[in-house]
Amino acid sequence: MSTANNKVDVSVFQKPKKGNYYCGDSYFYAETENEFLCVIADGLGSGEYATESSQIVIQIIKENMNISVEELVKKANQQLYGKRGVVLGILKMDFSKKEYSFSSIGNIGVIQYTAEKKKRSIPNSGYLGGYERPFKVFKDTLEDNMTFIMFSDGVKDKELSKLYIKDKEVECITKSYVYISEDERKDDTTFIAIRYNGN
Repeated sequence: MSTANNKVDVSVFQKPKKGNYYCGDSYFYAETENEFLCVIADGLGSGEYATESSQIVIQIIKENMNISVEELVKKANQQLYGKRGVVLGILKMDFSKKEYSFSSIGNIGVIQYTAEKKKRSIPNSGYLGGYERPFKVFKDTLEDNMTFIMFSDGVKDKELSKLYIKDKEVECITKSYVYISEDERKDDTTFIAIRYNGN
């Protein structure tokens, strides 16, 4: 699935763990006039209850898109009391400030690419499960033609190391990932390629 918007292009690949009907990963992205938001929530374990928790998080974020990444994480956490926990990654772009911010709790990965460099951020440890926990939000300058890759733990480091990102359209990036990755999934897999065009 892919889409082209005014400022941001997005392409997504998702597949459940081998043998599972339900995918415990849920994702959401949206672009408004001033912002772009992308979220991956991965319910702990797999199957129906993992899906339920990840979709609860996505729903609360859809309803509160206009607040900061920090507040989104807190609101999502509050909804998980008594439910199976999730790991969570949230990326938000502010077009007017030319700034992006993200937070990753657990094993949701975020990699940023510019023409000059590649940067992979270390996630906050643990998971969200309804209890207060410390976490950090990373902020930096949003550059034209910047590419982001967000992914759940079904994506392996050896697969990422084979990806060629530079100057590729987002749909080509996801197709490249599918080509080099294992067909049988040992974990639920979500891979999202995002390109900020700066229009």
